[in-house]
Amino acid sequence: MLTNVNPKYVNLKKPMKLCIEMDEMWSRVHCKNQQCWLWHAINHENGDVIAYVLGSRKIQSLEKLTTLISSLNLNISCVYTDNNFSYHEVIPRKIIKIGKQNIQKIERKHLTFRSRLKRLARKTICCSKSFEMHTILFDLLINITEFSLDKLF
Repeated sequence: MLTNVNPKYVNLKKPMKLCIEMDEMWSRVHCKNQQCWLWHAINHENGDVIAYVLGSRKIQSLEKLTTLISSLNLNISCVYTDNNFSYHEVIPRKIIKIGKQNIQKIERKHLTFRSRLKRLARKTICCSKSFEMHTILFDLLINITEFSLDKLF
Protein backbone atom coordinates (compact mmCIF):
# COMPACT_ATOMS: atom_id res chain seq x y z
CA MET A 1 0.00 0.00 0.00
CA LEU A 2 1.33 3.44 -0.92
CA THR A 3 1.73 5.99 1.85
CA ASN A 4 2.48 9.70 2.31
CA VAL A 5 4.53 9.13 5.48
CA ASN A 6 7.86 7.33 5.68
CA PRO A 7 7.26 4.03 7.56
CA LYS A 8 10.63 4.51 9.29
CA TYR A 9 9.11 7.36 11.33
CA VAL A 10 5.80 5.66 12.18
CA ASN A 11 5.27 3.94 15.54
CA LEU A 12 8.40 5.28 17.21
CA LYS A 13 8.67 4.09 20.81
CA LYS A 14 10.20 7.30 22.14
CA PRO A 15 10.14 10.80 20.65
CA MET A 16 12.85 11.43 18.08
CA LYS A 17 14.40 14.91 18.23
CA LEU A 18 15.36 16.29 14.83
CA CYS A 19 15.57 19.30 12.57
CA ILE A 20 13.65 19.18 9.31
CA GLU A 21 13.75 20.96 5.97
CA MET A 22 10.45 21.88 4.30
CA ASP A 23 9.95 23.08 0.75
CA GLU A 24 7.56 22.94 -2.18
CA MET A 25 8.20 21.94 -5.80
CA TRP A 26 6.20 23.07 -8.82
CA SER A 27 4.97 20.74 -11.54
CA ARG A 28 2.14 20.86 -14.04
CA VAL A 29 -0.76 18.71 -15.11
CA HIS A 30 -1.65 18.94 -18.82
CA CYS A 31 -0.81 22.65 -19.18
CA LYS A 32 1.00 25.35 -17.23
CA ASN A 33 -2.28 26.74 -15.93
CA GLN A 34 -2.99 23.52 -14.01
CA GLN A 35 -0.25 23.59 -11.41
CA CYS A 36 0.50 20.89 -8.88
CA TRP A 37 2.77 21.45 -5.88
CA LEU A 38 4.70 18.83 -3.95
CA TRP A 39 5.03 19.92 -0.32
CA HIS A 40 7.47 17.73 1.58
CA ALA A 41 9.62 17.55 4.67
CA ILE A 42 12.96 15.81 5.02
CA ASN A 43 15.25 15.01 7.91
CA HIS A 44 17.97 17.69 7.86
CA GLU A 45 20.61 15.31 9.18
CA ASN A 46 20.32 12.39 6.75
CA GLY A 47 18.00 13.60 3.94
CA ASP A 48 15.21 11.05 4.51
CA VAL A 49 11.80 12.14 3.26
CA ILE A 50 9.53 12.18 6.31
CA ALA A 51 6.19 13.05 4.68
CA TYR A 52 4.76 14.68 1.56
CA VAL A 53 1.52 16.12 0.20
CA LEU A 54 0.44 16.95 -3.35
CA GLY A 55 -1.86 19.91 -3.83
CA SER A 56 -2.03 23.60 -4.59
CA ARG A 57 0.29 26.33 -3.34
CA LYS A 58 -2.32 27.42 -0.82
CA ILE A 59 -1.91 27.17 2.92
CA GLN A 60 -4.26 24.16 3.16
CA SER A 61 -1.64 21.91 1.53
CA LEU A 62 0.98 22.95 4.08
CA GLU A 63 -1.52 22.38 6.89
CA LYS A 64 -2.08 18.81 5.61
CA LEU A 65 1.68 18.23 5.67
CA THR A 66 2.07 19.60 9.20
CA THR A 67 -0.85 17.43 10.33
CA LEU A 68 0.91 14.35 8.92
CA ILE A 69 4.15 15.29 10.68
CA SER A 70 2.45 16.10 13.99
CA SER A 71 0.81 12.65 13.98
CA LEU A 72 4.31 11.14 14.27
CA ASN A 73 6.24 10.85 17.53
CA LEU A 74 8.75 13.56 16.57
CA ASN A 75 10.19 16.38 18.66
CA ILE A 76 10.99 19.00 16.01
CA SER A 77 13.56 21.48 17.28
CA CYS A 78 13.91 23.57 14.10
CA VAL A 79 12.41 23.87 10.63
CA TYR A 80 14.60 25.13 7.80
CA THR A 81 12.68 26.64 4.90
CA ASP A 82 12.61 29.36 2.29
CA ASN A 83 10.66 32.59 2.68
CA ASN A 84 7.27 31.33 1.44
CA PHE A 85 4.41 33.19 3.13
CA SER A 86 2.63 29.97 4.18
CA TYR A 87 5.37 28.84 6.54
CA HIS A 88 5.07 31.99 8.65
CA GLU A 89 1.38 31.30 9.27
CA VAL A 90 1.62 27.58 10.10
CA ILE A 91 5.00 26.98 11.75
CA PRO A 92 5.78 28.60 15.14
CA ARG A 93 8.26 31.48 14.86
CA LYS A 94 10.56 30.10 17.55
CA ILE A 95 11.52 27.02 15.49
CA ILE A 96 11.47 28.38 11.92
CA LYS A 97 14.82 29.23 10.30
CA ILE A 98 14.65 30.97 6.93
CA GLY A 99 17.40 30.87 4.33
CA LYS A 100 18.57 28.96 1.29
CA GLN A 101 21.86 27.87 2.90
CA ASN A 102 20.12 25.27 5.09
CA ILE A 103 17.79 23.72 2.51
CA GLN A 104 20.38 22.37 0.09
CA LYS A 105 19.40 18.71 0.63
CA ILE A 106 15.75 19.26 -0.19
CA GLU A 107 16.63 21.36 -3.25
CA ARG A 108 18.91 18.51 -4.38
CA LYS A 109 15.96 16.12 -4.02
CA HIS A 110 13.95 18.38 -6.33
CA LEU A 111 16.65 18.06 -8.98
CA THR A 112 16.78 14.29 -8.51
CA PHE A 113 13.00 13.99 -8.88
CA ARG A 114 13.07 16.16 -12.02
CA SER A 115 15.81 14.03 -13.58
CA ARG A 116 14.04 10.74 -12.77
CA LEU A 117 10.65 11.75 -14.14
CA LYS A 118 10.71 13.54 -17.47
CA ARG A 119 7.27 15.03 -16.89
CA LEU A 120 8.65 17.05 -13.95
CA ALA A 121 11.20 18.85 -16.12
CA ARG A 122 10.35 22.50 -16.63
CA LYS A 123 10.76 22.62 -20.41
CA THR A 124 9.38 19.42 -21.86
CA ILE A 125 6.56 18.24 -24.07
CA CYS A 126 5.90 15.31 -21.73
CA CYS A 127 3.21 15.94 -19.11
CA SER A 128 0.56 14.17 -17.07
CA LYS A 129 -2.91 14.35 -18.58
CA SER A 130 -4.78 14.06 -15.27
CA PHE A 131 -4.18 14.93 -11.65
CA GLU A 132 -4.87 11.31 -10.66
CA MET A 133 -2.07 10.00 -12.90
CA HIS A 134 0.26 12.72 -11.65
CA THR A 135 -0.46 11.70 -8.06
CA ILE A 136 0.13 8.02 -8.84
CA LEU A 137 3.51 8.81 -10.42
CA PHE A 138 4.62 10.91 -7.45
CA ASP A 139 3.44 8.22 -5.03
CA LEU A 140 5.36 5.54 -6.90
CA LEU A 141 8.50 7.68 -7.22
CA ILE A 142 8.67 8.61 -3.55
CA ASN A 143 7.49 5.26 -2.16
CA ILE A 144 10.02 3.29 -4.21
CA THR A 145 13.05 5.59 -4.20
CA GLU A 146 12.70 7.25 -0.79
CA PHE A 147 10.69 4.83 1.37
CA SER A 148 12.23 1.67 -0.19
CA LEU A 149 8.81 0.09 -0.66
CA ASP A 150 9.68 -1.56 -3.99
CA LYS A 151 9.08 -4.98 -2.45
CA LEU A 152 5.35 -4.35 -2.83
CA PHE A 153 5.48 -4.68 -6.60
